Amino acid sequence: MPRSRRSSRRSSTHTHTHIPCVQTPSDHHPPCSILMDVRIVLTYSIRGNMRSHDAIVVLVCVAAAATGVAQAFVSPWPATRISSSRLHMADGSGGGSGFFDDFLSQISSPSSSSSTFPKVEVPPDFVVPEPQPLTLTRSSDLPSALKSSAALAVRLATGVFVLGWKIDTIFAPEEEGKYALQLGPFRIRDSSSVLHDAPRPEKPLILYEYAASPFAKRVRETINLLDLTVEYRPCPGARSGQFSKELFERTGRRTVPYLVDPNTGSEMFESGDIIQYLLRTYGPPEDSYDKKALWPITFEGFSILTSTIAAFLRGMPAASRQFNARPDNEKMKPLELWGYECSPFVVPVREKLGSLTLPHLMISCSRGSINRDKLIRKTGRFQVPYLVDPNTGVEMFEGPEIVDYLEAVYTVKE
Repeated sequence: MPRSRRSSRRSSTHTHTHIPCVQTPSDHHPPCSILMDVRIVLTYSIRGNMRSHDAIVVLVCVAAAATGVAQAFVSPWPATRISSSRLHMADGSGGGSGFFDDFLSQISSPSSSSSTFPKVEVPPDFVVPEPQPLTLTRSSDLPSALKSSAALAVRLATGVFVLGWKIDTIFAPEEEGKYALQLGPFRIRDSSSVLHDAPRPEKPLILYEYAASPFAKRVRETINLLDLTVEYRPCPGARSGQFSKELFERTGRRTVPYLVDPNTGSEMFESGDIIQYLLRTYGPPEDSYDKKALWPITFEGFSILTSTIAAFLRGMPAASRQFNARPDNEKMKPLELWGYECSPFVVPVREKLGSLTLPHLMISCSRGSINRDKLIRKTGRFQVPYLVDPNTGVEMFEGPEIVDYLEAVYTVKE
């Protein structure tokens, strides 16, 4: 399996002298969120950083989540469908434009710098699925969900929480455009205690990666912890697809991950170097959080081993370009995906985007993320994955149906 390797040529970091442009920072719960909640309770209790009533609240969440998990695993009925007339159209006639339109003019890349893009069409029989939170709409998806949950457990649910996650209140009032987890009489609102003053990139960062790479995975988890929006350019197996060729032409190497930060002019290989760069540039002050919270990522031996196991559990996803992927997929406008790295519902969508080598803007929505509020304001609900496709105008929830949609639109029919 191709991997990030040290070489005599160090990280290939190029830094220009101009100052980065920064801004000051606004459910669909995976089955194994239980593991994440238990990990947080244990970790914070051991360190003495969690107040007793916070620990009680999280344990209540664990019990409630168990009920939701059971429901998700025993709900095989098909999703209710709605008319395709409710599609959001690319010209804006059907709804909001999403993050993509805010970022499109800022992304400097062959996939988005051209004034023309390949033409794609929605299948004539396509209809948008009705959102069904905490429901596996097809029983055939159960094995995939179980594999994703096992991978989540192996990685100790890293990336489910933003850095500095905290519970703000267990009695949050109902406010329009504000996310809160409803558990019986409780409305739990959470956030980050350290990211509110952290610098935010004005332009989205760019990461060359592929789903099965354990080195790229630890970088993607860091991106979730820091609540960043990043454009992913899939390079299956590090050696397949046009983005791999683009990377080779740019650097002389086909090694992932490779980070490009258009805000600072910095570019670099090596997952450890990238992680430290992200923490220094877009993280909170070092004295504002306990660095031990990062150990599942920064303890390199553990993170590489467990990320490799997670990749094997998922069948080494996106290790090669899908044989019938459209040859011009890399030239498409980047799709927009709301979610987070370890969500069992988001994982299959990310893998499909990778195997089809589709560029996509990943909008992090880990627990405590300000993007949860943004998604509610945009769609009226919080549920991930949520896909916005600027190439067709389609916006939709439901992971399995998103995978079917990508397969129908971005492959060559025989």
